[in-house]
Amino acid sequence: MDSATWELIRHNLQPMLEATVTKTLPLTAISFVIGLALALFVALARMSKVWPVSAAARCYISIIRGTPLLVQLFIVFYALPQLNIVIDPFPAAVIAFSLNVGGYAAEVIRAAILSVAAGQWEASQALGLSYPQTLSSIILPQAARIAVPPLSNTLISLVKDTSLASTILVTELLRTAQLAAAPTFDFFALYGVAAVYYWIICLLLGFAQTRLEERLARHVAR
Repeated sequence: MDSATWELIRHNLQPMLEATVTKTLPLTAISFVIGLALALFVALARMSKVWPVSAAARCYISIIRGTPLLVQLFIVFYALPQLNIVIDPFPAAVIAFSLNVGGYAAEVIRAAILSVAAGQWEASQALGLSYPQTLSSIILPQAARIAVPPLSNTLISLVKDTSLASTILVTELLRTAQLAAAPTFDFFALYGVAAVYYWIICLLLGFAQTRLEERLARHVAR
């Protein structure tokens, strides 16, 4: 790379970092938290013995897992205005990503809950605990340890998926790189920098996942 390219990279390191901190990371965090809450609700609905509730949860999961995330983004941002529902780019991205996470993470949470021994439910009932008490105090803490690795993978995938928000005009990391490279068409250099930023975030999340798994393992060991 010539000196002009290095200067372009140096000049855009801070703007791309700012886009990462102010848009990419908040978009990831907000979407994951909302999606996780939605996933828990859907997982419990999926396990419900009430057929319409279970069927609705199955249908939601099937739609989310059976359609591309990019299509889901376009429906929220470009299609809903035809129904007089206009949503700004960032909230639209949050909605689409949250719904996507909810669909995928629901099956992870459901599998984790089902992996807890049935005797745990029976013992809780024998102690007189209600369903919500059993779920919050007995079942979910045990299921969390099982669900951490796949949910961490979902979070890491979400970090990378936020790059799709550039297609609905969210000025996150990738969009910032696109705008910076457009005048000179030096896309390779700035896309490479963006890739490094994404990689660093995923490395940090992988490290946090390992530490969390170790902490949960020590807690269970006691």
